[in-house]
Amino acid sequence: MTVFWLAFGLVLILEGLGPLLAPRGWREMVRQLSQQNDVNLRRMGGCLVVAGVVIAYIMYSRL
Repeated sequence: MTVFWLAFGLVLILEGLGPLLAPRGWREMVRQLSQQNDVNLRRMGGCLVVAGVVIAYIMYSRL
């Protein structure tokens, strides 16, 4: 369970860097994403999930 909270904390840190360091650019990116159709958003989400699984698998196999 500790690993879960560590991962969750790291996600929050990474997600917070955009609005913290470049609020205008982050707002523009969110605006552009909100104009995408559902198919494109699902594809992007699927790619992110696959990339996350691959990274997690590689890191877990190194333990």
